Amino acid sequence: MRDMTQVHPLDRPAWTALQTTQSQLARGDGAALRYDPDYAIFAATADHEPASLAALGALIGATGPAIVLQKDPLPPVPGTTVAKHRMGVQMAAETLTGERDLDFLELGDADAAEMLTLATLTEPGPFFARTHRLGGFIGIRDQGRLVAMAGERMKPEGFTEVSGVCTHPDQRGRGYAGGLMRVAAARVLARGETPFLHAYADNRGAIALYESLGFRVRCEVNVTVLEPDG
Repeated sequence: MRDMTQVHPLDRPAWTALQTTQSQLARGDGAALRYDPDYAIFAATADHEPASLAALGALIGATGPAIVLQKDPLPPVPGTTVAKHRMGVQMAAETLTGERDLDFLELGDADAAEMLTLATLTEPGPFFARTHRLGGFIGIRDQGRLVAMAGERMKPEGFTEVSGVCTHPDQRGRGYAGGLMRVAAARVLARGETPFLHAYADNRGAIALYESLGFRVRCEVNVTVLEPDG
């Protein structure tokens, strides 16, 4: 078995988070875990041993499709089909640049329906009925309408993922995404944690934006969507 003590916490961020600060959201057993589907779609295993992969396959078979996001390529998982695989990058920030004034609001349960509508329209990544409860969501309203937001998602101990970043199509080009991301990341740093995020490796525009805020590529990641066989 591979020595997991040598694995960086961000190499398998979902596994680390579900073992620590977000364990209350974990579904599964000790060898394979996933987030409660109302919050997120990510799943992970402790390692790539046959028993762990079999446990992941059984978990997906019982609970539905999942995304495995990790540094190492994922071996075949019994009982599942790879619906999609893409390469991404994982970026982290030790310091931030590009500070600017931004008139933003705290978002919560009262905004949940609008947040889901905005995320469904703009597709910043998987977003579900309770994703906003993962923490720290902020947004911008224009004439009462929610037009941009950003927040937090996976939280491996000592780290927090900046996620859910999106802007309504008719409000783009105003710097809302970068501004909200910077606020979200600054809050993570203020807690003594390291902000990180993910982007598809071919999304050069997004990567350039993140670099302008102070994020740097830490590693490539495999993004694998698994569905139950049959």
